[in-house]
Amino acid sequence: MREFTLQELAKFDGRDGRPAYVAHKGKVYDVTGSFLWRGGHHQAMHQAGHDLTGAMKLAPHGPEFLERFPVVGVLKGGGRYAEDDGG
Repeated sequence: MREFTLQELAKFDGRDGRPAYVAHKGKVYDVTGSFLWRGGHHQAMHQAGHDLTGAMKLAPHGPEFLERFPVVGVLKGGGRYAEDDGG
């Protein structure tokens, strides 16, 4: 399975036709096909290409939302579940 650094993940921001990937608890999900992530933005609060582990605590849904999407890799250093700002 592909490993992503935070810098590599940032390239998958969903803009200009690029795929939209987000990370949560060390897993990287492909949310490109979701209308909720169109253009790499989610609810005008989050941007694809980020680790959303910390942001999930404030979401109106749980991680089961992300579990619907394909896992395309793992986040290097994801075992410590970095607390990102959520993009």
